[in-house]
Amino acid sequence: MSPCVFSVNFNTGGTLILNALELKNVTKRFGDVVANNNINLTVKSGEILAILGENGSGKTTLMNMIAGIYFPDEGSIYVNGKPVTISSPKDAFNLKIGMIHQHFKLVDLFTATENIVLGINDKHKFNIKDAEKRVAEISAKYGFDIDPKKKIYDMSVSEKQTVEIVKVLYRGADILILDEPTAVLTPQETEKLFTVIKKMKEDGKSIIIITHKMHEVLSVSDRVAILRRGEYIDTVVTAETNEAQLTEMMVGKKISLNISRSEPKNSVDRLIVKNLNLTNADGVKVLDNISFTAKSGEILGVAGIAGSGQKELLESIAGLINSSKGEVTYIDPSNNSKIDLRKKTPMQIRELGVRLSFVPEDRLGMGLVGNMDIIDNMMLRSYKNGHSLFLDKKPPKKLADKIIKELEVVTPSATTPVRRLSGGNVQKVLVGREISSAPTVLMAAYPVRGLDINSSYTIYNLLNKQKENGVAIIFVGEDLDVLLELCDRILVISSGAVSGIVDGRTAKKEEIGLLMTKAKGAKENEE
Repeated sequence: MSPCVFSVNFNTGGTLILNALELKNVTKRFGDVVANNNINLTVKSGEILAILGENGSGKTTLMNMIAGIYFPDEGSIYVNGKPVTISSPKDAFNLKIGMIHQHFKLVDLFTATENIVLGINDKHKFNIKDAEKRVAEISAKYGFDIDPKKKIYDMSVSEKQTVEIVKVLYRGADILILDEPTAVLTPQETEKLFTVIKKMKEDGKSIIIITHKMHEVLSVSDRVAILRRGEYIDTVVTAETNEAQLTEMMVGKKISLNISRSEPKNSVDRLIVKNLNLTNADGVKVLDNISFTAKSGEILGVAGIAGSGQKELLESIAGLINSSKGEVTYIDPSNNSKIDLRKKTPMQIRELGVRLSFVPEDRLGMGLVGNMDIIDNMMLRSYKNGHSLFLDKKPPKKLADKIIKELEVVTPSATTPVRRLSGGNVQKVLVGREISSAPTVLMAAYPVRGLDINSSYTIYNLLNKQKENGVAIIFVGEDLDVLLELCDRILVISSGAVSGIVDGRTAKKEEIGLLMTKAKGAKENEE
């Protein structure tokens, strides 16, 4: 048994502040891979601590040990100054630690309250009315907007996230871990979430946030802890640092965080979409009269709340799904002829020289084959040409090595199966392959999702280079700050319909946020 360590701090007024959580020399290995090495970290009572680090830096592994999903190989964990053993999520809950994962763990057919109380065994007779009352009390205390009786399948993304947060508060959590909490929220929803988080902080809760959005780190956190390649680098006071310093600590070198957006040159229509409609198997209209034009030498951003039809729009253009009606016309740059893509198969679209490179949301489900190595995944686009490439792996190996070097893919070698790579490194392989195919129209759906800031800016610069080469780029993103800095125009989708098309250089984040939640039937305002 480790000795009890009473670890305290004093604020500027001399008030005693107890460390809610402390990690001492914590190490976690997976075989020969050291995910966390000798980590020392403290979380104060009543503070918001942001965790920053590149992909593969060990952030999620570290949080999973605190939440009881993994068990440390070495080191000690202290809660409120006392040594503890966290060998399961149940142990974490008993210590008043709760983790809100990026991917929600809810039962769609249950109500908010039923999901919140699911799995609780307090040895008392269960009463749904009492539970609903307590959920309402928690919501009122912290400013949550939640209907205890509402079914999950009727909820927005932000409402589902609220249920997850209330779930851990209902269980009495004093230490909350939020993994990428704003990934799919509008600016207004993000601001509302941060207001709630600050109220929880005022109530003495300790909040740990994992995020890649640097501006959010600077706006909401009290301190920032930085990890790099499994090592703890430092913890700094947010008010005493800036984006450039944090990035340098994260990456280990100075990098430019500027997106160099050039003016479109010789821009002409390359892809024209008119009145595109799609109804799913349940009879729900997923795409509602979508119309827009993508131009060569331009980046057209697509913004919208998750599930607004972005994925289906790109799949319809790429020929992966058949929309019920509408037109998708490609203008061939070699002779300016108009080609109806609705009459072509996905293979024919590529064979036309259109080269609609598609970076899907589900990188392993649609984009790459997990059991194949990086080289073979480079060859996927060329298998249709026959068997000769199976004998000559030099070109795809050269491409694989180039992508590994330029995008800094963390992998033992180019022959490593893709499924063994971290999510962020899988994404790098996928994006690198798509950009390398020299398309005339490049559709990229969330190409930087899960990537650290350094890798993200590498992708942004690659997209800009493609734009300067005359490629028409359709960029579906979830970070509005990036969309405004990267894109020439931004198409906003709300519930499957176009709610507006704005100028990326002059539009405001709040304007786009309002368009994202605009009701159907709103008129498009293309500039």
